[in-house]
Amino acid sequence: MKHIYVLFLLVSSIGFAQIPSNYYDSANGLSGFVLKTQLKSITSNGHTARTYDQLYDGAGVSGSNGYVDTHSDIDVTGGTNYENDGTVLDFYSENPTGTDPYNFTHNVDEGGNQNSEGDCYNREHIVPQSSFNSNYPMQSDIHHVIPTDCRVNNYRGSYSFGNVGSVNLTSDNGSKRGTSAMAGYSGVVFEPIDEFKGDIARSLLYFATRYENNIDGYTSFGMFNGTNDQVFFPWAIEVLLDWHNNVDPVDQRERERNNAAFNFQGNANPFVDHPEYADLIWNPTPDTEAPTDPTNLVASNPTDNSIDLSWTASTDNIGVISYDIYIDGTFAFNSSNTSTTANGLTADTNYCFTIKAKDAAGNESGFSNEDCETTTNNGTIGGSDCLIETFANLDTSIGSYSDVSWTGDEGGIWTATEARTDQVINATTTAAITVRDGVLTLPTTSGGIGALTVTTKRVFSGSDGTFNVNVNGTFVGTIAYSATEQTVTLPNINIENSVSIVIDGNSGTNNRVVFDDLSYTCYSALNVDDFNVASVKIHPNPVKNNLTVDLKSDLTTNIEIFDILGKRVFKTNINKTSDLSLQALKTGIYIVKITQGNSTVTKKLVKQ
Repeated sequence: MKHIYVLFLLVSSIGFAQIPSNYYDSANGLSGFVLKTQLKSITSNGHTARTYDQLYDGAGVSGSNGYVDTHSDIDVTGGTNYENDGTVLDFYSENPTGTDPYNFTHNVDEGGNQNSEGDCYNREHIVPQSSFNSNYPMQSDIHHVIPTDCRVNNYRGSYSFGNVGSVNLTSDNGSKRGTSAMAGYSGVVFEPIDEFKGDIARSLLYFATRYENNIDGYTSFGMFNGTNDQVFFPWAIEVLLDWHNNVDPVDQRERERNNAAFNFQGNANPFVDHPEYADLIWNPTPDTEAPTDPTNLVASNPTDNSIDLSWTASTDNIGVISYDIYIDGTFAFNSSNTSTTANGLTADTNYCFTIKAKDAAGNESGFSNEDCETTTNNGTIGGSDCLIETFANLDTSIGSYSDVSWTGDEGGIWTATEARTDQVINATTTAAITVRDGVLTLPTTSGGIGALTVTTKRVFSGSDGTFNVNVNGTFVGTIAYSATEQTVTLPNINIENSVSIVIDGNSGTNNRVVFDDLSYTCYSALNVDDFNVASVKIHPNPVKNNLTVDLKSDLTTNIEIFDILGKRVFKTNINKTSDLSLQALKTGIYIVKITQGNSTVTKKLVKQ
C-alpha cells in the first residue's frame, strides 16, 4: 500500500504542475550575457526557499512532495522509461538499459551509514555546499540538489564534472572518477553516465544563471572562473555544452521534473524549457575551427617492443583535448599529452608515426610530420615483455566490491568487475587488484603472447582454486591461488599478432583473490632448437650494391625484400653466407624478411 500511495501522489502533483505560458516572455529576442541576466531575474522572482529536509518529501509545501515528485522512477508519457517501480531515481545508480544494481525507497532509505554502495541515499549538491558556505536558498535549491547514493556522493566529493581520462574509481552504474581528459584542466573530475550528463550540465547552467549576483565569490569550485557573466572556465563550458547539446539533450522526463520543481519552489530551469538559451549565452558562434597541425613529431628510444613519441602541441581557438596516434597510417590509440609510448611492437621492425589533434567540438587537425623508427633486436625476441603491470596506478581506497578501471603502467585501460583495491599480497607491496566473482580485462596489445606470469593470494576465508585465462576468446589455461602467496606462469601460450586477454571463471564462488605483478612475454614462432634465424646478419647497412647475408648455419634460408608500400622487389634462397646484388633497387627504405622453416625475422634496410 505504501508504494501505491506514493505513486498516486506523484502522478497527481506532476499532472497539475504548470509553468506559466508567459514565464519567459521578457527574455524574447535577447542573447549573450544580457539574456543570462534577464533569466536570472525570471528565476529569482517567485523562488521560495525551502528547508533542507523538505527536499525529501515536501512536508509543509502545498501541492508538492519534493523528491517523490521530481526524482521517482515512474513511466513518463512520450519519454524513456526504466523500471516504473516508484523508487528513488538516482543518477549515480540508475541503469537505463538493465536491472539497477540497487534501489532506494523514498523516505525510508535516506541518510545512515555509507560503507558501500546501496547503503543509503542523501542529497548531492551539484555545486558543492563549501562553495557558498551552505547558505540559502542555494542549499535547498531542488534544481541543483538531487538525491544520490551516499557512497558515490562521497566519492564525487567537491570535484568538478568533466570527461575522465585515467579512471581511479567506477560506480556500480558506470559513473567514473579520475584525472581529467580535457585540455585546460589536469585535476580530478567526476563523470556521470551518458544518460544523465545533460541533466547535470543543465543544473550547473541554471546555478550560474540563478545566482549570477554572487557566483564570482564561489571560486573554490574548480569549474568557476570568478566572473559573474561567463562563470565557467573555457574547458568547463565546452564540456557542459557538449553534454547539453550532443550527449544527453533534454527529454520528456526532465521536462516533467522541471514542472514538478516549479511546483515545489516556484521557479523553473530555463535551459530545460529552452535548450537554445545555452548556446545563445555561452556559444553564439559555434566552434568550427580545427586545431593547428601538431609539429616536430619525434620517434625515439626504441626497445624490442616500444618506441617513445613526443611532439609540439597544437593550438586551437578553444582548446585541444587530445591527440590521435597513427602507426603506419592506421589509427592506433589516443593520448591527452604531448608525449607517449607506443607499446606491444615487434622487434627489429620499422614503424612510421603521425599525429592528429582534436578539440572538444570534434574538429580535427591535419596530420603532423611523419617520423619513423625501428625497434631493436637485442636477442630477447620471444622473451621480452609485451606487457608489465604493477597496479601502481590504482586508487587503493576502494574497499567495497564494484567495477574498477584504471590506466596501466604502459598506458592501456584495465577493468575489473566485482573488485576492490584495498588489499595487497604482502607487506612490501603497495597496490594490487582483488577480484571476487568478477572479470579482469587487460588492454589489447599487438605483440602477441608467449608466456603469462602473475602473483596470486587468496585473502579472507575460502578455499584453494583457479581463474581461467582466455586469449581472444579462447581458453588457454588456469591461474592457481591459495592462502599462500605464489607466482604462477602459463608457458607456451604462443598466440601471435593482436591479443585481448580476459581472466575470469573463479572456481571458488566468493573467494577473494589478490592479483599482483602481472606480465606476459611477446610471441615468437622460434623455439630453443631452431633459433638460428635470429643470428642471421646483413651488412653493410646502408648498402649501395652488394648486400652480404651472413648465415651461422647451413639451413636453407629464404630472403625477401619489400619496399615501403609492401611490394616484394627481391626474392632468393640461400644455404650459406652469400652476397646479393641489389644494384637494381632504387634508393630508399626497404624491409628484409628472412625465413628459416617456420621461423621469421625482419630487418630494416637502407639502399643508397
